[in-house]
Amino acid sequence: MTRNTTPAQWPIVDRKIRFALVGCGRISKNHFQALAQHAERAELVAVCDTDPAALDAAVAQTGARGFTSVHALLAESDADLVVLTTPSGLHSQHAIAVAQAGRHVLSEKPMATKFEDGQAMVRACRDAGVKLFVVKQNRLNATVQLVKRAIDQGRFGRIYLSTVNVFWTRPQSYYDAAKWRGRWDLDGGAFMNQASHYVDLLDWLVGPVDSVHAYTATLARDIEAEDTGVMSVRLRHGGLGSVNVTMLTYPKNLEGSVTLLGERGTVRIGGTAVNKIEHWEFDTPHEDDARVPTASYGTESVYGPGHSLYYDNVINTLRGEAHAEVDGYEGLRSLEVLIAAYRSARDGTRVGLPLVF
Repeated sequence: MTRNTTPAQWPIVDRKIRFALVGCGRISKNHFQALAQHAERAELVAVCDTDPAALDAAVAQTGARGFTSVHALLAESDADLVVLTTPSGLHSQHAIAVAQAGRHVLSEKPMATKFEDGQAMVRACRDAGVKLFVVKQNRLNATVQLVKRAIDQGRFGRIYLSTVNVFWTRPQSYYDAAKWRGRWDLDGGAFMNQASHYVDLLDWLVGPVDSVHAYTATLARDIEAEDTGVMSVRLRHGGLGSVNVTMLTYPKNLEGSVTLLGERGTVRIGGTAVNKIEHWEFDTPHEDDARVPTASYGTESVYGPGHSLYYDNVINTLRGEAHAEVDGYEGLRSLEVLIAAYRSARDGTRVGLPLVF
């Protein structure tokens, strides 16, 4: 593709922002629903997939124009921003093509499966003068936001130990349904795919991470990458942390939790996907304590309700009314921790951050 010498439009204030989406698989429905909730300021003008059935279903659901290749979409649509919900290992090449065509980029998690690919995405968008957004919608959940406020207010004092658990199930049929799942080049394993949001939460809430020691194992699924892993981390502020992940929980998803133990406070956000505040205790009362009973919510999936809130920030940013809450540089932070974990598991050593190549 030839580079577009026309700068991407920004801010966009006199019309609806035009979105396109590439990759009409499992997660795309969350994006369609989120965009529909912002119909007064945004519209979906194009969708793309190489699978004819998936593309036909997306066109029928959204009414957007369908394309079978990213290059055709970029050549024939007038989208301001292209959403990438393709296999993770393809995000980098798609993002670079989109940026060089002068369009803004929104990438699902993880932004890449290799750290150098994530860096290439950031460089391409920077050089093209376009925005790069990385979806980390769990940061916006009411439960997580309440904990973040408590941390920023200093209510915990020094945080000694932070523990993340992701105890979910992905049967073999899940991996068999899409050939890219569980592959090192396109997906990664339980850490990179299912737990990437939780690694992000650990780094965002109590990071930065200083060093990592991890073990991974493929115990029951016929995939290249791991179905189970454990990670110990030392945080820059001196506290310790752990991330424990498996896709083998019987018989269904059990827990997605974050527990913080501090000198003046203890909090646990649990439920299936950090959707319930299960413990909230501090030495000094605060007006935010009254918000705890209403912060928890039911959830039918592990994705949570944050996509709509995330799109609100994206739209406001493109309108010049806000700054991106999770841009490409923020996306690189959790990707770096994940790559460090895989290096540690591979080499049997502690890996310090930042990574050295």
